Amino acid sequence: MTATSGTSDATATDAPRERPCETPRAAAPIGVLVVDDDFMVARVHRAFVERVEPFRVVGVAGTGEQALTAVGELRPDLVLLDLYLPDVFGLDVIPRLRAAGHDCDVMVISAAREADAVRGAVRHGVVDYLLKPFEFEDLRVRLERYAAQRGRLLGTVVRSQADVDRVLAGAAAQAAPAPALPKGMSVETAGLVERTLREADGTLSASECAALTGISRVSARRYLEYFHTVGGAEVSLRYGVAGRPERRYRFRGAVTGPALRPAVRP
Repeated sequence: MTATSGTSDATATDAPRERPCETPRAAAPIGVLVVDDDFMVARVHRAFVERVEPFRVVGVAGTGEQALTAVGELRPDLVLLDLYLPDVFGLDVIPRLRAAGHDCDVMVISAAREADAVRGAVRHGVVDYLLKPFEFEDLRVRLERYAAQRGRLLGTVVRSQADVDRVLAGAAAQAAPAPALPKGMSVETAGLVERTLREADGTLSASECAALTGISRVSARRYLEYFHTVGGAEVSLRYGVAGRPERRYRFRGAVTGPALRPAVRP
């Protein structure tokens, strides 16, 4: 598979993304290079990324060498990097990018669960590490978190140590101990879902959580995924006879109901 640019297979609807007159609030596009040797997986990842503003996929590569070439040609802001590539181990691509003078950020997306791989990724300065298999929501929250952090970095003017601390922490110095709830979520429902998860004997599916709490399955799934994102729950997959594997959640105790707070509205 060869590296492809974001325009090589674009449709007429992929016309210029920047429309300042129509959407003055829109952030500048964040270019993404998807690197995965399985073209079907790469296609799914591309579709996921394109659903999250302001990200746009500028290209796809299937090997480490293609990734290096594509970064040089396409200049992406972010590389979604698989580790199990056919020519080189994914982490070995990162120092070669830096040696070539490329300062793009790297987010690992891989099935590699070895502690050495995770430690190596941290040492190489990756912005995130997402395990396969995952669903759109798993990637969405990480992309949005990256976009927010990137915006802070680009807009930072260092006048004091507090400014430096905010950059290094990736959040305001006055941040509360628990993250704000996303828009549309309530503290009451989050507390209910958390208590249900905490008191469960083993793991819970979204359907089981919905039945126990009286909320819809879609809402239960959203709250459970939120707890997974902030470290309050762990996810395992249960494979059945047919269809997609069922996601099951187990309480980890990292976030507690009283600490939850609603997002601050402007």
